[in-house]
Amino acid sequence: MALTKFNYNSFDVTSAASTALGFNSSANGFATINPGSMTLIKTLTASSSSTLSFVDGSSSVVLDNTYPVYLFKFINIHPSAVVVFEFNGSTDGGSNYNVTKTSTQFTSKHGEDGSSGALGYQTSGDLAQSTNFQRLSPGIDTANEASGSGNMFLFNPSSTTFVKHFIARMQVDNQAMSQEAYTAGYFNTTSAVDAVRFQMASGNIDAGTIKLYGIKDS
Repeated sequence: MALTKFNYNSFDVTSAASTALGFNSSANGFATINPGSMTLIKTLTASSSSTLSFVDGSSSVVLDNTYPVYLFKFINIHPSAVVVFEFNGSTDGGSNYNVTKTSTQFTSKHGEDGSSGALGYQTSGDLAQSTNFQRLSPGIDTANEASGSGNMFLFNPSSTTFVKHFIARMQVDNQAMSQEAYTAGYFNTTSAVDAVRFQMASGNIDAGTIKLYGIKDS
């Protein structure tokens, strides 16, 4: 079998945005392909920020029927005060964050000294047909090394037939203790949810990163 050598600069390997290169069956050999099932859409980094918002069609954010599932990743969220991290949705492009929600939450905790281990339902973390912001975490410590990390899935937010389910899990450190919150619920609306806002219950998000991904093969 003979091998054919090509000059290093004889290929145009410039692919379109959000795509990768792959081989095809035609003579030129290359084509743009989908790089994978999970695509990074937007990264927001807090710096004494009152809110971090993802609005469809704004600042390169996609939050529509392009993907059936969206994933938010929270990385080292650090508050200016010891309060919970929370979110809400919008059906009017971010003008109002007040979508009606019903939700449930439970938490676990364990101290650095091996004490205070517990698992329990959190009535303060559930909502019943409320437009309030949904809490996603226990209070996060303001110590320099303290933060909270986790993720949240949002399912089919552009549907005009079904409610919009969300499932979140967040781990924080507070008062020398590991605390974790599990939250699930739904936006009780058949309008498309086209924006999501994250904030602390009071004060600012002092530091931290939120990444939005689209999951297309789901």
